[in-house]
Amino acid sequence: MPADRLPVEVEGRRLELSNLDKVLYPQAGFTKGEVIDYYTRIAPVLLPHLKDRALTRIRYPNGVEGNSFFEKNAPAATPDWVRTENLPAPGSSKGRETIDYVVADDLPTLVWLANLAALELHTPQWKVGAHPDLMVVDLDPGAPASLEQCCQVALLLRDRLADDGVDAYPKTSGKKGMQLCCPISGTQSADDVSAYARRIAQDLEREHPKLIVSRMAKNLRPGKIFIDWSQNNAAKTTVAPYSLRAEAVPSVSTPLTWDEVAAGPRGKQPGVRPFTAAEVLQRAEECGDLLGPLLHAGPELPAG
Repeated sequence: MPADRLPVEVEGRRLELSNLDKVLYPQAGFTKGEVIDYYTRIAPVLLPHLKDRALTRIRYPNGVEGNSFFEKNAPAATPDWVRTENLPAPGSSKGRETIDYVVADDLPTLVWLANLAALELHTPQWKVGAHPDLMVVDLDPGAPASLEQCCQVALLLRDRLADDGVDAYPKTSGKKGMQLCCPISGTQSADDVSAYARRIAQDLEREHPKLIVSRMAKNLRPGKIFIDWSQNNAAKTTVAPYSLRAEAVPSVSTPLTWDEVAAGPRGKQPGVRPFTAAEVLQRAEECGDLLGPLLHAGPELPAG
């Protein structure tokens, strides 16, 4: 066996890890071994959010400064113990009618993916064979707007959704923005969920036109927060909670408390800012899964 390959057993599954010393985040010196270690340690809170969801991965075989590629289909030589599901592929760029998706229900699959340098893990708002059980809105700041304005809009959204009996839970995107995730009933179509999210975004844009935009045209976004309601389209995915992001440092899409959002990115602590893998592991140890409520059914959304 080559010297750079390490056989391991994970929950009864045999895997062969490779190139553990390869640096995937050059500016931070963060190696593939550390990526695998992070995903192994964060698995107890991450895996429930991946369970039963078709997984899209973004792989960085030569690190975050090298070329990357999206991967929806199960790659060649996928172990036979990895769960795959043959599902329709709406919006496939390659014209496929179906794709054999990987579903990461267990730790061996997660470690296998990390060994493939699948740094980013993205999931749809639906589980296999079901209607959406999540509604997600993405808050995307158009420069010079920043996380400070994202926090303001997140609070406005939280209160507006609460008027309809919908609970919202915040997380960072791991990049420049934020997302609000809402558990819903799982009885409505993606079109229904998307229409509701769009209506809420439009309402808030009318009320706060200098702060919020709900339309996708990029020329409208500078200095405002774009509420991206389209994340609820059946073909869209959102970065999973606790997923790494391909930034200069190993940042993570991090669950937040509403106290942190209210504190904003500056001033009193705690507050909202990019969090690294090491910080997120500590947060999970101290707080558990702040997005645990997403794992339980929420309300049906009001009809238009």
